[in-house]
Amino acid sequence: MAKARAEVDDFRKFIQPVIEVLKGLGGSARPSEVCDAIAERLHLSDKELNQQRAVGGSLFENQVHWARLYLTKTGYLSSSKKGVWTLTTKGQNANLSDADVVEIVRDVGRQRKRKKTTPENAQEVIVDCSSPPDSPDVQDGHRVALLDVLRALPAAGFERLCQRLLREAGFQQVVVTGRSGDGGIDGHGILQVNPLVSFRVYFQCKRYKGSVGPSAIRDFRGAMMGRADKGIVLTTGAFTADAKREALRDGVPPVELVDGEKLLDMFEELELGLRPVTTYEVVDGFFDEFRGEAKLGNAAMGEN
Repeated sequence: MAKARAEVDDFRKFIQPVIEVLKGLGGSARPSEVCDAIAERLHLSDKELNQQRAVGGSLFENQVHWARLYLTKTGYLSSSKKGVWTLTTKGQNANLSDADVVEIVRDVGRQRKRKKTTPENAQEVIVDCSSPPDSPDVQDGHRVALLDVLRALPAAGFERLCQRLLREAGFQQVVVTGRSGDGGIDGHGILQVNPLVSFRVYFQCKRYKGSVGPSAIRDFRGAMMGRADKGIVLTTGAFTADAKREALRDGVPPVELVDGEKLLDMFEELELGLRPVTTYEVVDGFFDEFRGEAKLGNAAMGEN
Protein backbone atom coordinates (compact mmCIF):
# COMPACT_ATOMS: atom_id res chain seq x y z
CA MET A 1 0.00 0.00 0.00
CA ALA A 2 2.87 2.39 0.80
CA LYS A 3 4.39 1.74 -2.61
CA ALA A 4 1.08 2.45 -4.33
CA ARG A 5 0.72 5.70 -2.38
CA ALA A 6 4.24 6.73 -3.40
CA GLU A 7 3.34 6.16 -7.05
CA VAL A 8 0.27 8.39 -6.60
CA ASP A 9 2.45 11.15 -5.21
CA ASP A 10 4.91 10.69 -8.08
CA PHE A 11 2.35 11.02 -10.86
CA ARG A 12 0.75 14.08 -9.27
CA LYS A 13 3.85 16.15 -9.96
CA PHE A 14 3.28 15.75 -13.71
CA ILE A 15 -0.31 17.04 -13.77
CA GLN A 16 0.52 20.75 -14.09
CA PRO A 17 3.54 20.14 -16.39
CA VAL A 18 1.27 18.26 -18.82
CA ILE A 19 -0.89 21.36 -19.12
CA GLU A 20 2.11 23.68 -19.40
CA VAL A 21 3.86 21.74 -22.17
CA LEU A 22 0.62 21.32 -24.13
CA LYS A 23 0.15 25.07 -24.03
CA GLY A 24 3.70 25.47 -25.32
CA LEU A 25 3.06 22.94 -28.09
CA GLY A 26 0.01 24.79 -29.38
CA GLY A 27 -2.67 23.07 -27.34
CA SER A 28 -2.21 19.52 -28.61
CA ALA A 29 0.54 16.95 -29.06
CA ARG A 30 1.38 13.28 -29.28
CA PRO A 31 2.19 11.49 -26.00
CA SER A 32 5.87 11.12 -26.92
CA GLU A 33 6.12 14.87 -27.58
CA VAL A 34 4.57 15.63 -24.19
CA CYS A 35 6.93 13.22 -22.40
CA ASP A 36 10.00 14.65 -24.14
CA ALA A 37 8.96 18.22 -23.32
CA ILE A 38 8.29 17.39 -19.66
CA ALA A 39 11.65 15.63 -19.32
CA GLU A 40 13.38 18.71 -20.72
CA ARG A 41 11.34 21.18 -18.67
CA LEU A 42 11.95 19.33 -15.39
CA HIS A 43 15.59 18.52 -16.23
CA LEU A 44 15.05 14.84 -15.49
CA SER A 45 18.18 12.72 -15.30
CA ASP A 46 18.85 9.68 -17.45
CA LYS A 47 18.47 7.58 -14.32
CA GLU A 48 14.93 8.87 -13.84
CA LEU A 49 14.06 8.44 -17.53
CA ASN A 50 15.49 4.92 -17.71
CA GLN A 51 13.67 3.58 -14.66
CA GLN A 52 11.43 0.66 -15.65
CA ARG A 53 8.22 -0.67 -14.12
CA ALA A 54 8.11 -4.21 -12.75
CA VAL A 55 5.77 -5.24 -15.61
CA GLY A 56 7.95 -3.48 -18.20
CA GLY A 57 7.83 -0.07 -19.81
CA SER A 58 9.01 3.34 -18.69
CA LEU A 59 7.92 4.36 -15.19
CA PHE A 60 8.22 8.05 -16.13
CA GLU A 61 6.01 7.69 -19.21
CA ASN A 62 3.49 5.64 -17.22
CA GLN A 63 3.21 8.39 -14.63
CA VAL A 64 2.74 11.06 -17.32
CA HIS A 65 -0.06 8.93 -18.76
CA TRP A 66 -1.59 8.81 -15.27
CA ALA A 67 -1.52 12.60 -15.17
CA ARG A 68 -3.17 12.78 -18.60
CA LEU A 69 -5.90 10.39 -17.45
CA TYR A 70 -6.79 12.49 -14.42
CA LEU A 71 -6.82 15.68 -16.48
CA THR A 72 -9.13 14.04 -19.01
CA LYS A 73 -11.48 12.75 -16.31
CA THR A 74 -11.80 16.27 -14.88
CA GLY A 75 -12.30 18.10 -18.17
CA TYR A 76 -8.90 19.72 -18.71
CA LEU A 77 -8.03 17.49 -21.68
CA SER A 78 -10.29 15.98 -24.32
CA SER A 79 -10.31 12.30 -25.20
CA SER A 80 -8.95 11.26 -28.57
CA LYS A 81 -9.09 7.90 -30.30
CA LYS A 82 -6.17 9.01 -32.47
CA GLY A 83 -3.78 9.30 -29.54
CA VAL A 84 -3.50 13.11 -29.60
CA TRP A 85 -3.66 14.91 -26.25
CA THR A 86 -5.63 18.16 -26.58
CA LEU A 87 -6.39 20.90 -24.06
CA THR A 88 -10.02 21.90 -23.61
CA THR A 89 -10.98 25.53 -22.97
CA LYS A 90 -10.82 24.70 -19.27
CA GLY A 91 -7.30 23.36 -19.74
CA GLN A 92 -6.16 26.35 -21.79
CA ASN A 93 -7.17 28.67 -18.95
CA ALA A 94 -5.80 26.49 -16.15
CA ASN A 95 -2.87 27.30 -13.88
CA LEU A 96 -3.13 24.61 -11.24
CA SER A 97 -2.00 25.06 -7.67
CA ASP A 98 -1.05 22.19 -5.38
CA ALA A 99 -4.54 22.39 -3.87
CA ASP A 100 -6.08 22.14 -7.37
CA VAL A 101 -4.04 19.00 -8.06
CA VAL A 102 -5.22 17.43 -4.81
CA GLU A 103 -8.83 18.22 -5.75
CA ILE A 104 -8.35 16.67 -9.21
CA VAL A 105 -7.12 13.44 -7.63
CA ARG A 106 -10.01 13.43 -5.17
CA ASP A 107 -12.55 14.16 -7.91
CA VAL A 108 -11.37 11.22 -10.02
CA GLY A 109 -11.33 9.03 -6.92
CA ARG A 110 -14.98 9.91 -6.31
CA GLN A 111 -15.84 9.14 -9.94
CA ARG A 112 -14.17 5.75 -9.73
CA LYS A 113 -15.76 4.89 -6.38
CA ARG A 114 -19.22 5.55 -7.82
CA LYS A 115 -18.53 2.81 -10.37
CA LYS A 116 -17.60 0.30 -7.67
CA THR A 117 -20.21 -0.98 -5.25
CA THR A 118 -18.40 -3.43 -2.98
CA PRO A 119 -16.11 -2.35 -0.13
CA GLU A 120 -13.34 -4.52 -1.55
CA ASN A 121 -13.52 -2.84 -4.94
CA ALA A 122 -13.80 0.60 -3.36
CA GLN A 123 -10.55 -0.02 -1.49
CA GLU A 124 -8.93 -1.14 -4.75
CA VAL A 125 -9.93 2.12 -6.37
CA ILE A 126 -8.06 4.07 -3.70
CA VAL A 127 -4.80 2.15 -3.54
CA ASP A 128 -4.29 0.44 -6.90
CA CYS A 129 -2.11 2.99 -8.67
CA SER A 130 0.26 0.79 -10.65
CA SER A 131 -1.36 1.81 -13.94
CA PRO A 132 -4.10 4.20 -15.05
CA PRO A 133 -7.50 2.42 -15.18
CA ASP A 134 -7.77 3.04 -18.90
CA SER A 135 -4.09 2.70 -19.76
CA PRO A 136 -3.12 -0.07 -22.20
CA ASP A 137 -2.11 -2.57 -19.54
CA VAL A 138 -5.35 -2.26 -17.55
CA GLN A 139 -8.24 -1.42 -19.84
CA ASP A 140 -6.67 -3.27 -22.74
CA GLY A 141 -5.42 -6.42 -21.08
CA HIS A 142 -4.73 -7.87 -24.50
CA ARG A 143 -1.62 -5.68 -24.71
CA VAL A 144 -0.05 -7.37 -21.72
CA ALA A 145 -1.00 -10.79 -23.11
CA LEU A 146 0.36 -9.93 -26.56
CA LEU A 147 3.63 -8.65 -25.13
CA ASP A 148 4.02 -11.90 -23.18
CA VAL A 149 3.46 -13.87 -26.39
CA LEU A 150 6.06 -11.83 -28.29
CA ARG A 151 8.69 -12.20 -25.59
CA ALA A 152 8.12 -15.97 -25.42
CA LEU A 153 8.73 -16.49 -29.14
CA PRO A 154 12.02 -18.06 -30.26
CA ALA A 155 14.46 -15.62 -31.83
CA ALA A 156 13.82 -16.89 -35.37
CA GLY A 157 10.06 -16.74 -34.83
CA PHE A 158 10.19 -13.15 -33.60
CA GLU A 159 12.28 -12.17 -36.63
CA ARG A 160 9.76 -13.72 -39.00
CA LEU A 161 6.93 -11.99 -37.14
CA CYS A 162 8.69 -8.64 -37.53
CA GLN A 163 9.06 -9.46 -41.21
CA ARG A 164 5.30 -9.96 -41.43
CA LEU A 165 4.66 -6.76 -39.46
CA LEU A 166 6.84 -4.70 -41.80
CA ARG A 167 5.14 -6.20 -44.85
CA GLU A 168 1.73 -5.32 -43.42
CA ALA A 169 3.04 -1.79 -42.75
CA GLY A 170 3.87 -1.31 -46.44
CA PHE A 171 7.43 -2.56 -46.85
CA GLN A 172 8.33 -4.60 -49.91
CA GLN A 173 10.88 -7.32 -50.56
CA VAL A 174 11.33 -7.91 -46.84
CA VAL A 175 13.97 -10.58 -46.22
CA VAL A 176 15.10 -12.07 -42.91
CA THR A 177 18.80 -12.81 -43.06
CA GLY A 178 19.33 -14.12 -39.53
CA ARG A 179 23.08 -14.30 -40.01
CA SER A 180 25.27 -14.14 -36.92
CA GLY A 181 28.25 -11.80 -36.87
CA ASP A 182 26.54 -9.24 -39.08
CA GLY A 183 26.37 -6.39 -36.58
CA GLY A 184 22.97 -7.45 -35.38
CA ILE A 185 21.28 -7.01 -38.75
CA ASP A 186 18.30 -9.38 -38.92
CA GLY A 187 16.85 -8.39 -42.27
CA HIS A 188 16.21 -5.76 -44.90
CA GLY A 189 13.44 -4.44 -47.11
CA ILE A 190 12.32 -1.63 -49.38
CA LEU A 191 10.05 1.19 -48.28
CA GLN A 192 8.35 2.67 -51.35
CA VAL A 193 7.38 6.21 -50.38
CA ASN A 194 5.90 7.06 -53.79
CA PRO A 195 6.43 5.89 -57.39
CA LEU A 196 9.67 7.91 -57.61
CA VAL A 197 11.17 7.54 -54.14
CA SER A 198 12.11 4.43 -52.18
CA PHE A 199 14.48 3.58 -49.33
CA ARG A 200 16.45 0.47 -48.57
CA VAL A 201 15.98 -0.30 -44.89
CA TYR A 202 17.83 -2.67 -42.57
CA PHE A 203 16.20 -3.85 -39.38
CA GLN A 204 17.13 -5.50 -36.11
CA CYS A 205 14.81 -7.42 -33.77
CA LYS A 206 15.38 -7.61 -30.00
CA ARG A 207 13.19 -9.66 -27.65
CA TYR A 208 14.06 -7.63 -24.57
CA LYS A 209 12.24 -7.13 -21.30
CA GLY A 210 14.72 -4.49 -20.22
CA SER A 211 16.19 -1.56 -22.11
CA VAL A 212 18.33 -1.30 -25.23
CA GLY A 213 21.36 0.94 -24.71
CA PRO A 214 23.28 3.27 -27.05
CA SER A 215 26.02 0.75 -27.85
CA ALA A 216 23.51 -1.51 -29.57
CA ILE A 217 22.38 1.42 -31.74
CA ARG A 218 25.97 2.34 -32.64
CA ASP A 219 26.84 -1.26 -33.54
CA PHE A 220 23.74 -1.60 -35.68
CA ARG A 221 24.39 1.68 -37.46
CA GLY A 222 27.98 0.66 -38.14
CA ALA A 223 26.81 -2.59 -39.71
CA MET A 224 24.31 -0.88 -42.02
CA MET A 225 26.53 2.07 -43.06
CA GLY A 226 26.93 2.16 -46.82
CA ARG A 227 24.39 -0.62 -47.29
CA ALA A 228 21.06 1.05 -46.50
CA ASP A 229 19.44 4.48 -46.33
CA LYS A 230 17.75 3.87 -43.02
CA GLY A 231 17.68 1.47 -40.08
CA ILE A 232 14.98 0.25 -37.71
CA VAL A 233 15.41 -1.42 -34.34
CA LEU A 234 12.32 -3.19 -33.01
CA THR A 235 12.18 -4.39 -29.41
CA THR A 236 9.64 -5.75 -26.97
CA GLY A 237 11.42 -3.72 -24.28
CA ALA A 238 12.38 -0.05 -24.13
CA PHE A 239 15.23 2.26 -25.14
CA THR A 240 17.37 4.22 -22.72
CA ALA A 241 17.56 7.99 -22.98
CA ASP A 242 21.11 7.66 -24.34
CA ALA A 243 19.92 5.20 -26.98
CA LYS A 244 17.25 7.65 -28.13
CA ARG A 245 19.81 10.42 -28.42
CA GLU A 246 22.21 8.13 -30.28
CA ALA A 247 19.48 7.18 -32.76
CA LEU A 248 19.06 10.84 -33.75
CA ARG A 249 22.68 11.97 -33.46
CA ASP A 250 23.71 14.57 -36.06
CA GLY A 251 26.05 13.59 -38.87
CA VAL A 252 25.08 9.92 -39.05
CA PRO A 253 22.15 8.03 -40.60
CA PRO A 254 19.12 8.12 -38.26
CA VAL A 255 17.82 4.91 -36.77
CA GLU A 256 14.11 4.51 -36.11
CA LEU A 257 13.31 3.04 -32.70
CA VAL A 258 10.22 0.89 -32.16
CA ASP A 259 9.81 0.02 -28.48
CA GLY A 260 7.32 -2.38 -26.94
CA GLU A 261 4.51 0.17 -26.70
CA LYS A 262 4.90 1.29 -30.30
CA LEU A 263 5.14 -2.34 -31.40
CA LEU A 264 1.80 -3.09 -29.73
CA ASP A 265 0.29 0.01 -31.35
CA MET A 266 1.29 -1.35 -34.76
CA PHE A 267 -0.27 -4.74 -34.04
CA GLU A 268 -3.48 -3.00 -33.00
CA GLU A 269 -3.57 -0.66 -36.00
CA LEU A 270 -2.98 -3.53 -38.42
CA GLU A 271 -5.18 -5.94 -36.39
CA LEU A 272 -2.38 -8.45 -36.76
CA GLY A 273 -2.94 -11.43 -34.46
CA LEU A 274 -5.74 -9.50 -32.76
CA ARG A 275 -9.51 -9.64 -33.11
CA PRO A 276 -11.32 -6.37 -32.31
CA VAL A 277 -14.11 -6.62 -29.74
CA THR A 278 -16.75 -3.93 -29.16
CA THR A 279 -17.88 -3.21 -25.62
CA TYR A 280 -20.36 -0.73 -24.18
CA GLU A 281 -20.69 1.24 -20.97
CA VAL A 282 -24.00 2.57 -19.68
CA VAL A 283 -24.10 6.40 -19.51
CA ASP A 284 -26.35 6.74 -16.49
CA GLY A 285 -26.80 10.49 -16.83
CA PHE A 286 -28.51 10.02 -20.21
CA PHE A 287 -31.56 8.55 -18.46
CA ASP A 288 -32.00 11.31 -15.88
CA GLU A 289 -34.54 13.28 -17.89
CA PHE A 290 -36.60 10.17 -18.43
CA ARG A 291 -36.58 9.37 -14.74
CA GLY A 292 -38.06 12.82 -14.22
CA GLU A 293 -40.77 12.11 -16.81
CA ALA A 294 -41.67 8.91 -14.97
CA LYS A 295 -42.20 10.85 -11.74
CA LEU A 296 -44.43 13.34 -13.54
CA GLY A 297 -46.43 10.53 -15.10
CA ASN A 298 -46.91 8.79 -11.78
CA ALA A 299 -48.04 12.02 -10.16
CA ALA A 300 -50.58 12.64 -12.94
CA MET A 301 -52.03 9.19 -12.33
CA GLY A 302 -52.21 9.77 -8.59
CA GLU A 303 -49.46 7.28 -7.80
CA ASN A 304 -46.96 7.78 -5.01
